[in-house]
Amino acid sequence: MKSIARSMLAAAFAVSALVSLPARAALFEDDEARRAILDLRGKVEANRQANADEIQRLSDENAQLRRSILELQNQIDMTRTDMARLRGENETLMRGISDMQRAQKDISASVDERLRKFEPVKVTVDGREFTADPAEQRDFEAALATFRKGDFPGAQAAFADFIKRYPQSGYRPAALFWLGNAQYANRDYKGAIANFRALLAQAPDHARAPEAVLSIANCQIELKDNAGARRTLDELVKAYPQSEAAQAAKERLARLR
Repeated sequence: MKSIARSMLAAAFAVSALVSLPARAALFEDDEARRAILDLRGKVEANRQANADEIQRLSDENAQLRRSILELQNQIDMTRTDMARLRGENETLMRGISDMQRAQKDISASVDERLRKFEPVKVTVDGREFTADPAEQRDFEAALATFRKGDFPGAQAAFADFIKRYPQSGYRPAALFWLGNAQYANRDYKGAIANFRALLAQAPDHARAPEAVLSIANCQIELKDNAGARRTLDELVKAYPQSEAAQAAKERLARLR
C-alpha cells in the first residue's frame, strides 16, 4: 500500500510538473516580449527625440538662414540706396564740371575777345598800310560813316575828336582830309584850309594830297580870293602833274583867267 501510495504521489507530482511547465514557459515569453517592446519603444523614443532634435536644429538653421538672407537683402537695399545717391551726386558733379567747363570756355572766349579788342591790327587806307588799335579803327570808321550819311556837323566833330585822341595815328592824314571836307560842307572854309595844309605838311606824298590842294583852291574861291586860288592851282599842276586833280586845276585856271 505504501508502495502504491508513493507511486501515486510520484505520478501526481509528475503531472503537476507537466502542467506548470507550459505556464512558466508562457510567462518567460511574455517577459521577453515586454522587454523587446520596451526596447523598441526606447529606440522609437530615441529616434523620435533624435528627429525632434534634428528638426529643431534644421529649424534653427533655417531661421538663421532667413535672418542672414534678410540681413543680406537689407545690405543690398542699402547698397542700392548708396549707389543711387552716389549716382545722383555723380550726375550733379558732372553737371557742375560741365557748367565749369562752359564757364571757362566763355571766360576764355571773353578774354580772347578783349585781347583782340586791344591787339593792333593791320589796316590799309588810301593805299597806306599801318597798324592801328581796334578802338582807333572803330572810331575812324564811325566818323567816316557819319560823313557819308551827310551828317557834316557830326562828321566834323567826330574827326576833330579823333585827331585829338590819336595824334600819332596812321589814320591822321586821312582824318585831316575828311575833316577839311566836312568843314568845307559846313562853310568853315578857313578851318578847312588849315586842315588841308596840315595834311600836306605831314604827308605831301599822300594819295589824297592832290585833292587836298584842289580843295584849298575851292575854299579860296568861296572866300573870293581868286588870286590865291590861281596860285594854289598853279602849285597843284606843278607838284602833281599826272593827277586827276591837276587836270581839274587846269580847267579851273582857264575859267579864273
